[in-house]
Amino acid sequence: MTRFQLILEYDGGPYMGLQRQAHGPSVQQAVEEAVFATTGETVTMISAGRTDAGVHALAMSSHFDIARDIAPFRLMGALNAHLRPAPIAVKECRVVPDDWHARFACTGRSYLYRIVNRRAPLTLERGRAWQVVQPLDAEAMHRAAQALIGTHDFTTFRSVQCQAQSPLKTLDRLEVRRAKNPLGGEHVLIETAARSFLHHQVRSMVGCLTLVGMGRWDEERIAEVLAARDRQALGLNAPPDGLYFVAATYQE
Repeated sequence: MTRFQLILEYDGGPYMGLQRQAHGPSVQQAVEEAVFATTGETVTMISAGRTDAGVHALAMSSHFDIARDIAPFRLMGALNAHLRPAPIAVKECRVVPDDWHARFACTGRSYLYRIVNRRAPLTLERGRAWQVVQPLDAEAMHRAAQALIGTHDFTTFRSVQCQAQSPLKTLDRLEVRRAKNPLGGEHVLIETAARSFLHHQVRSMVGCLTLVGMGRWDEERIAEVLAARDRQALGLNAPPDGLYFVAATYQE
């Protein structure tokens, strides 16, 4: 058996999430079916993250084992051919050691959240960004975000369906900045990194920071809702459209 690592890019809009679901299509199902069409083997793909329905990925790291002797570049080409026209692409494919694990060997995960801050309806970016029509103060959002850096009990920002054993997480980075959007209007970009995240943690943090940007919350409110350790204190859960899994990091 040979273990292959894939780097996947996908539009999460048509899928119920990355992982296989009983009630709808998933990215995992699509890739596993492409592997079967290529090799005749049934595999289980394991990934560094578990993106929800509608969440996208720029470089999701995954792995599976197959018995067939095939070069990585030929496997990548065959998978991409079988995946068409699904909005999933294998960007990289390589052989890794038998004990390498896409999820358990991962030492860090990073996400990007894209807000398009304009009044005109989205056309080209519909389903791939969150449109907020009210002007946003990105600098205030960034200042407020710094209260979330470090090790905290993130119960307030945790979905009630989260299966993590503990609400304690260490947030390494949370940055908010404004940038010109080449497709029209302006972006407010939220970038964050941690070893791991709770279910809906990023979307919940973005939602509350957006309330600060709108002027509906003062900056100190973020620290207060974090300290509350109560999901009822959450102000807003951002939609999945603007969320992107950016990268998984591993030790050399």
